[in-house]
Amino acid sequence: MNAIVSKEIRLASRPVGMPTADNFELAEVTMPDLADRQVLIRNDWLTVDPYMRGRMYDMKSYVPPFQIGEPLQGGAVGEVVESRNDAFPVGTFVNHMDGWREYAINDATMLQKIDPSLAPLQTFLGALGMPGLTAYGGLLTIGQPKEGETVFVSAASGAVGQLVCQIAKIKGCRVVGSAGGKEKCDWLTEVAGIDAAVDYKACATQGELQAAVAEACPKGIDIYFENVGGDHLTTALNLANPWARIPMCGTISTYNAMEKPEGISNLSMVIGKRIRMEGFISFDYIGMADDFTRDMAGWIKSGEVKLKEDVVEGVENTPQAFMNLFTGGNFGKMLVKV
Repeated sequence: MNAIVSKEIRLASRPVGMPTADNFELAEVTMPDLADRQVLIRNDWLTVDPYMRGRMYDMKSYVPPFQIGEPLQGGAVGEVVESRNDAFPVGTFVNHMDGWREYAINDATMLQKIDPSLAPLQTFLGALGMPGLTAYGGLLTIGQPKEGETVFVSAASGAVGQLVCQIAKIKGCRVVGSAGGKEKCDWLTEVAGIDAAVDYKACATQGELQAAVAEACPKGIDIYFENVGGDHLTTALNLANPWARIPMCGTISTYNAMEKPEGISNLSMVIGKRIRMEGFISFDYIGMADDFTRDMAGWIKSGEVKLKEDVVEGVENTPQAFMNLFTGGNFGKMLVKV
């Protein structure tokens, strides 16, 4: 009989607008004995990501919604501590989607072995995980950066944005990022090595944001990596060069909107400027996984890619880590150390 007790975070209610602590509940469960081919994983690190907000709505999407009263799901890395599956013996480190909990039982259908000698474990939830593949695939496939072009990145200090910025620099581009606050902007220019950073929190209007971005992008914008939406997208369309490309990764400014956001008034510029806008998700680039892992691991090892992480400790603090994503309370990849 298994005597392991595991803490887990469940969805208590569906958020209306910005998520609050009342939307989550902490529970304890005793882990059952393993069935054939199952493994028991002790999670070491959990990730929270903006896309999880969409799964809190009861609506059809590319992933099914979270269910009230059930533990939430998300990326996690951990170690197999019990096994009834020869392919994943005790001691194997794995990446999986049974996060928001201390221990998880998995039938090994969605497990990925990881090599902890390649990079610290938590890196497989960030630069070597889903955010990294999102940045790599979206920028290189849709953005198609060319040396000398100007790349503008919103949410540039976040998990995806910081990597987009640095990959674009590796490809020989002029890179301008937008982030909230001087500390984040300084990190982007002084550590990540981009050419300019715009503090959007210092801009009271869309016009002020556009003036700041225009000053940083004197030759216009060839690629806009979209993470925010709203005023940032309006600005990027106004400053876009003909034949610009816009990988549409996310629009975090709208995720908690209680009313339908106003439309983008200058969207017709896509036609006259022949702009390519394309939405995507990380799963679209799973075929690039080997190239991505090779390149990203090499860039991290060489120091060409620097990483910024924001860590909270304890599974009970996972909801707060998640809520920080929508208030600018995080700086870099948001992680939970179990």
